Amino acid sequence: MDGILNLDKPQGLTSHDAVARVRAVSRQRRVGHAGTLDPLATGVLVVCLGRATRLAEYLMASPKQYRAHVRLGIATTSYDAAGQVVAERPVRVSREQVEAALEGFRGAILQVPPMVSALKRGGRRLYELARQGVEIERAPRPVEIYSLELVAWTPPDLVLEVTCSPGTYIRSLAHDLGQALGCGAHVTGLVRLASGDFRLEDALPLAELTAERLPSALLPLDAGLSRYPALHLDEAAARAVRLGQALPAESAAASVARAYGPDGALLAMMAYSAERQVWQPRKVLA
Repeated sequence: MDGILNLDKPQGLTSHDAVARVRAVSRQRRVGHAGTLDPLATGVLVVCLGRATRLAEYLMASPKQYRAHVRLGIATTSYDAAGQVVAERPVRVSREQVEAALEGFRGAILQVPPMVSALKRGGRRLYELARQGVEIERAPRPVEIYSLELVAWTPPDLVLEVTCSPGTYIRSLAHDLGQALGCGAHVTGLVRLASGDFRLEDALPLAELTAERLPSALLPLDAGLSRYPALHLDEAAARAVRLGQALPAESAAASVARAYGPDGALLAMMAYSAERQVWQPRKVLA
């Protein structure tokens, strides 16, 4: 069984828990997700089955959209409501001050990942070290905030809608906003509204996933890959790609493309080499 599921993950489950449920329903082991959601978070979790697991890296490269509920005045160890409170300060800021502070977080910024994250250091996840009370220095990472809007203001609470590059930590964004305002802040609720082409309004609640419903819920292998241009190959070129051979191309407008065989099925993901002027197969699916 090959395809992609757009799931609405409930609160309280890890992404791994959700994948385990899909494995149980589908009765197959080749299942993975394309972008972690914390247990606190709900919303779009893209799950890949069968050959689609080979496409996860391309799906994860898509922009993400979130709705974040943030409480000012309280900072926590994890930057969200699951952590221990480390500081409490009075909230004496106006909506205008919040709007002004948000301006500094739009566009390309550097962001320090939270300790409670799945990043690895020395072969161990940061959240594993955090559970042992160990905190290590984390280097800032470049991310991009495409849009950042204040959609609700009921002090000390506010709601943000964020569209951002992959790898952005909304918890860090809330924490840094609290620091900029001088009162601290943490995330109290988080919903992933979209991951690339996959949107929450189209997502299937995980509780409604059954063996009977799974086949109709599965999306094709190329779902969510529309940001990559398509190459339509004849039989000779398709045969070469199946053998891992490069295809000559004098130029290309993109560095990655989808390749389709004569039958119209997704055959491979291709990478363009400007130096060699070829399309090189990177992930062959058939």
